[in-house]
Amino acid sequence: MDFAPTAKVNALRQRLVEFMERLVYPGERTYYDQIEASGDPHHRPKIVEELKAKAKEAGLWNLFLPDPRYGAGLTTLEYAPLAEVMGRVLWASEVFNCSAPDTGNMEILAQFGTDAQKKEWLEPMLDGRIRSGFSMTEPSAAGSDPTQLQTSATRDGPSFVITGRKWFTTGAMHAVVLIVAAVTDAGALRHRRVSLFLVPRDSPGVTVVRAVPVYGALSSSGECEVTFTSVRVPASNLLGAEGEGFAVAQARLGPGRIHHCMRAVGMSDRAVELMARRAKARLVVGGPLGEKQMVQDFIAKSRIEVNAARLVVLEAAWKMDTAGKKEAWPEISMAKVLCAQTACRVLDRAIQVHGALGVTDDVPLAAMWRYARILRLGDGADEIHKVKIAEHEMKRWP
Repeated sequence: MDFAPTAKVNALRQRLVEFMERLVYPGERTYYDQIEASGDPHHRPKIVEELKAKAKEAGLWNLFLPDPRYGAGLTTLEYAPLAEVMGRVLWASEVFNCSAPDTGNMEILAQFGTDAQKKEWLEPMLDGRIRSGFSMTEPSAAGSDPTQLQTSATRDGPSFVITGRKWFTTGAMHAVVLIVAAVTDAGALRHRRVSLFLVPRDSPGVTVVRAVPVYGALSSSGECEVTFTSVRVPASNLLGAEGEGFAVAQARLGPGRIHHCMRAVGMSDRAVELMARRAKARLVVGGPLGEKQMVQDFIAKSRIEVNAARLVVLEAAWKMDTAGKKEAWPEISMAKVLCAQTACRVLDRAIQVHGALGVTDDVPLAAMWRYARILRLGDGADEIHKVKIAEHEMKRWP
């Protein structure tokens, strides 16, 4: 098990770090200022499009895709340190066309899409000209048990008619196309009930009801509630075969979970940096805050936890590459639980060390904490992953 980056990855990482230091960190506050100045919480900041053009020109584009026909041709393990760098700024991954939900959607379009679907949707997504959403979670069904989905897709000649309500469809505010999970055969076996459909967001009957506030905040792209009222799409918009929606979604969720974990490690690593800088600079009674043993404990404990989380992610990535996504699920689940919880703990300490400043948006910690807290629910709640890990562990010991 060798996690040492290759020369190719080291070179890419160095270029990525330099790009972040030169262009992204200095523009971090500008992103939010442009949204605020527009008066629209879902405004697409101009700085993102400007930086996307520069990232593409620099060859720092579609780094997440392992298929060299579409991306950089990196393995999951090779991509890990790059995703970590991007994760240090919440919106940075979009600059490099490596942000969710587009990454997962592009992966399954590349793997399962027809030539026509790739032409219509994958190519403009790869080029960064359009964005997408993934519409699975429903307010009336347990998100951690997708076999309970109620949105239906009924065959009507050459078309399917989709009816239902979704929420937490990330990216729907800016999406041109949604990948929608809907029940096509309610009487089938639990994991054969659902199919995936490519649904243009401007289709008649598709309504973005609202962006759901998360801890009182709205993201630019939105975590959206969406209704589908007799939405008609051609059967050619099936992504994968009918009844294979769960299989296709799982092919998406494995890499997606690991990408989230990688970015969470980057976020946590930056929180340690900001905490240490604050501890050195902030003067309290008797000297710098960093001379207080309690603060030193915060910093040391956080560094230990971040480094441990990184190694767990790297092991999961390595196993995905060597044994396949299906065999690597225990490691993926362990990384998913550990990285989200680590990010929450480390960010909480960093906020505490920053005092009142830490809970404002003058520093990125509060926004990062909101995102980290979502990760404990997104792509499967912690408790679901822990149940599966425990079941797997008990099977090992007769």
